[in-house]
Amino acid sequence: MSEENQRDSEEDDDSDSDSSSSRRQNGSYLTFFNNILSGLLGNWGCLRSVNMLNVPSPSFPGPGSQQRVAPAGQSGRNKVALKPGHSLMDWIRFAKSGKDLTGLRGRLIEVTQEELQKHNTRQDCWTCIRGMVYNVTPYMDYHPGGEEELMKAAGIDGTDLFDQVHRWVNYESMLKECLVGRMATKAAAAAKASTFLPPPPPTALAPPNKDSRPRFDWFQTDATVHLVIYAKRKIPSSGCSSVDLQAGVLRVEVLLGNMSYMLHLRLADEVVGNVSVHTAFSVGKIQLTVHKLSAGKWSSLGQPLDSHNTFLCKKDRALFYRDCILVSRSEVNHNTHVFRIQLPRGSVMHVPVGKHVYLQALIQDTEVARPYTPVDQQLVPASPSSSPDSDLYLMIKLYPDGVFTRYLSSLHPGDHVSVSSPEGSFSLRPLRDVTHLYLVAAGTGFTPMARLLRLALEELGSIRQTKLLFFNRGEEDILWRQQLDQLAADNERFQVDYVLSSPSASWPGSKGRVDEAQLEQFLVRPDGSKCYVCVCGPTPFTELTTRLLQQLGVADQELHAFQG
Repeated sequence: MSEENQRDSEEDDDSDSDSSSSRRQNGSYLTFFNNILSGLLGNWGCLRSVNMLNVPSPSFPGPGSQQRVAPAGQSGRNKVALKPGHSLMDWIRFAKSGKDLTGLRGRLIEVTQEELQKHNTRQDCWTCIRGMVYNVTPYMDYHPGGEEELMKAAGIDGTDLFDQVHRWVNYESMLKECLVGRMATKAAAAAKASTFLPPPPPTALAPPNKDSRPRFDWFQTDATVHLVIYAKRKIPSSGCSSVDLQAGVLRVEVLLGNMSYMLHLRLADEVVGNVSVHTAFSVGKIQLTVHKLSAGKWSSLGQPLDSHNTFLCKKDRALFYRDCILVSRSEVNHNTHVFRIQLPRGSVMHVPVGKHVYLQALIQDTEVARPYTPVDQQLVPASPSSSPDSDLYLMIKLYPDGVFTRYLSSLHPGDHVSVSSPEGSFSLRPLRDVTHLYLVAAGTGFTPMARLLRLALEELGSIRQTKLLFFNRGEEDILWRQQLDQLAADNERFQVDYVLSSPSASWPGSKGRVDEAQLEQFLVRPDGSKCYVCVCGPTPFTELTTRLLQQLGVADQELHAFQG
């Protein structure tokens, strides 16, 4: 069974990236670029990667993305059966065969708008993504969405459509042998007036309220340098900063809602490789401390580098990766493990609750990345005084035929793995004043719920009741069942219900798949309560569950969906 087909089963999911049900776009946009994504990923699993051409990164997830929940009744996953010999690896082999896939004998040309429009047939199909023109004609037969979906971008600039799905899709790598050239500047300007607007370049402009822009300051002693960031708002207890100090270059990124504040500079003199980070959550202050290699006073903090002191929408910030080390891999059940990953010396990363990171690898000369939501080392800490662990813990389901999980299965302690900074659109803001929190998960769709569950019970005092409805195939598939049961026994504010689709004859609990009756029984809404629902699982599960919740009267502002 292919990785995609396994992941599309109701109970299975091995990744989870953020989405929001609150933004919806034109249905044809959703369908078209879900199929573009399927074409790049299709039956091969989700290939997610960093931008390779250093061009501005589009929205993730974009408005109307298939990572955002589609309107009721609209799945957007229109696939066709591929001919034998048209898998991902077949495409990679074909692309590397040395055949001329552009028809230009290796030349790169500048393409005008008029020239692009001429190539709009099945036999001659060019399209433009982010200023680069590709001849996708040879890719038609490898596209699980079918040629009809690809033809929707024939002869036009499809940037805006493409950006509505996933900014991490590595089309540059997948289609690099199909690259025709760059759009002419004049044509690019004309394209801005068309229906399909290219994304604006990243801008360092502050949001409308200039007083909300973070600022920084620094001070020093003979032995240390202290950098202070004033976020001008409260910071979640899980933190929101990523700090990397490598070879004298300091990069700091602070996630503030959907905005990203960055400091990036080469320090004035040599420092010790470690950096410490202290956060005053209630006042919104982050202090970094580094130790000078040689005692003395600096005349300045250092030389500003690209994007220094900028405050952008997170979607406009390029992905950043650092080289990490796999410390250990522990078994959760028969096919799921927790990967413990150690950040390099000089790096500190606080992943906010509900956010995810990407793991990236070079597989068959193609850069592939997948998103995973960190979990805590345990659902409940061994003691209330346990200090936070600086390592990342990723709960990952390993598919025997998965493109990326086969790579992960091959890793041993001490091996290196590339990890991105946190990403995602989930926000804790809607949970203010919520009294009843409902979590609906299937398979490893449980992972974003794990830290959210702990946060609700330990820190969000307004939440009187938290309930988890957890769907799986069999008892052996339930993740952290013992810890969940113990938590429910110890805390009257938490309740967990398991539903199995293929239970044993002795299973005493609920059976079946998600349906309206189950959800209606689960969603008890007392008078005067304020409720919020989070959903995560494979795409079909999430879409169906969301649609059923809407039918039960759950409003958009009361619902958040995570989807892989």
